[in-house]
Amino acid sequence: MKLLKLSLLMAIITLFVNCSSDDDNTPVGPIDPDTKMYTLAEVGDSGVSGLVLLEDQQDGSTKITLELDGTLSGETHPSHIHMNSAAEGGDILISLAPVDGSTGVSSTIVSETNGGNAISYDDLLFVDGYINVHLSDSQLDVVVAQGDIGQNELTGESKSYTLEERAVLGISGSVLFEERLNGEALATIQLDGTPNDGMHPAHIHMNTAAEGGDILFTFNPVNGATGMSKTNVGELDGGSSFSYSDVLNVDGYVNVHLSADDLGTIVAQNDIGQNELTGEMKTYNLDERAVPGISGEVTFEERVNGEALATISLMGTPADGEHPAHIHMNTAAEGGGILFTFNPVNGETGMSMTNVSMLDDDSNFGYEDVLAVDGYVNVHLSADELGTIVAQGDIGQNELTGEMKSYNLDERAVPGISGDVTFEERVNGEALATISLMGTPADGEHPAHIHMNTAAESGGILFTFNPVNGETGMSMTNVSMLNDDSSFGYEDVLAVDGYVNVHLSADELGTIVAQGDIGQNELTGESTTYPLGELDVPGISGDVTFEERVNGEALATISLMGTPADGEHPAHIHMNTAAEGGDILFTFTPVNGETGMSMTNVSMLDDDTSFGYEDVLSVNGYVNVHLSVEDLATIVAQGDIGMNF
Repeated sequence: MKLLKLSLLMAIITLFVNCSSDDDNTPVGPIDPDTKMYTLAEVGDSGVSGLVLLEDQQDGSTKITLELDGTLSGETHPSHIHMNSAAEGGDILISLAPVDGSTGVSSTIVSETNGGNAISYDDLLFVDGYINVHLSDSQLDVVVAQGDIGQNELTGESKSYTLEERAVLGISGSVLFEERLNGEALATIQLDGTPNDGMHPAHIHMNTAAEGGDILFTFNPVNGATGMSKTNVGELDGGSSFSYSDVLNVDGYVNVHLSADDLGTIVAQNDIGQNELTGEMKTYNLDERAVPGISGEVTFEERVNGEALATISLMGTPADGEHPAHIHMNTAAEGGGILFTFNPVNGETGMSMTNVSMLDDDSNFGYEDVLAVDGYVNVHLSADELGTIVAQGDIGQNELTGEMKSYNLDERAVPGISGDVTFEERVNGEALATISLMGTPADGEHPAHIHMNTAAESGGILFTFNPVNGETGMSMTNVSMLNDDSSFGYEDVLAVDGYVNVHLSADELGTIVAQGDIGQNELTGESTTYPLGELDVPGISGDVTFEERVNGEALATISLMGTPADGEHPAHIHMNTAAEGGDILFTFTPVNGETGMSMTNVSMLDDDTSFGYEDVLSVNGYVNVHLSVEDLATIVAQGDIGMNF
């Protein structure tokens, strides 16, 4: 009940301030300009706190009333107004009547300082001071309650920054900057995990923590027992002005050190001011390359000033290693010169932290630039082995969206070689093409291309891949333009009228080791097979399979057994049924006698009318396979198809 009187008065003042107003927002109720209230906060674990009320007596004097909770009956608590802020400390300016412990109340009429200088109510509202309430006359060094007043009053505006754990496990916390009426700030560092007997120096340094820099401002040391430090912020160590608004814009960071004798050990740290992180971030994978087991990611975090903090985090790095890292221009598949140099990755921690603000050529390069860069990241084995890449990943516009398309590359002239080609979409609409083959000879290098048309038709080269490495069976190529420099991206791949050939070597381009249709020529999985029965030549029979393509056309594969190795057998679709006979509608690629095979693209009849997969299923026709060009009258295999099957 001790605070009832002041609390009631505060409620009345608040009611006056918040009273109703007319439409032009001019207050219509009374506002009392002759009272001012401050809080007195508990110090340590005293349990004592309360309020201070200043009342203008209209005669040049001020009534100062302290009303506290937690005081003990029979005790008397000296109280004073001191110069400066509580965080700075200062001499006594005005002695107030002691607080009666039984009532918790002190009341003093003040018109001059202890030095005899007149001080009015208005002067007290702007005094550079604070109030201390002490434990007793014999223990003036023990303060039980305290609060800033006058120009040191806090406005309610504040900014908090986290202080993250660094060299000593378990120590972390925050630093809070609170604005004062005079534009200065109260800085409160609060840490968890500090040792009870420690005193931890703390500073604001220039630049970002990733860059490092000289000391700008020195805080009062953090008390290990409480984990607390309170410091007034009004000027830098060099004497220049440094206010609350300057804190919000400073190019700086905070370090808390282990001790005055061990400043090199940072126990807590973070960027502040313009270097604060906004929460926006982008992470890119860094995949394993030349050294098995090393992989990770690089994260770019946006700063308030538009720059970025880049954090590389790798697993599997050797403890004694130091790994240079860079952003290179172009995609990893293309390669390119260095654009930006990161701080090296520490092998023991697998970590590197770098501020990103300019490229190596000093041109601007911030967070938004990272998201749009035509580049990739390389992490190297060492400064002496830059040619060995341990981790790598495309970034910026070259990032993969997750959209991808794979096509089979089937075995052709060399038994045992097959695989696939995967196209992955990039943010910029281009594609990463990865050819992956099994069975390639370790010492081989296999040229690969996209050709126009279907594999059954064949055609000229549209696009050249990086050669497939025989040892790994791999090839990675950026896809952005055809060989004639016309645009060719991911969506174009999906629609291309083309196929992929992988050749045995640059000297043996005629030998195809793997092949597959892509784009609009891809097979949908729908197929129909018709038997081709033996006719004029005993032992020759088989079937013809029509497979639907994405574009509605078809791949026709004739497969016969018993054909002579040196033969070549013309084949056609004829109109009508085999029993009726009829003219030729469509000509297949001849059947190779050695393999018994023929593969033909089906898109038009011989008279150039459209003829696709669905037309095959409904055609009034049959298939003839002839003995030879010279002996078309001898039918070696025959079967009705379409509506006649």
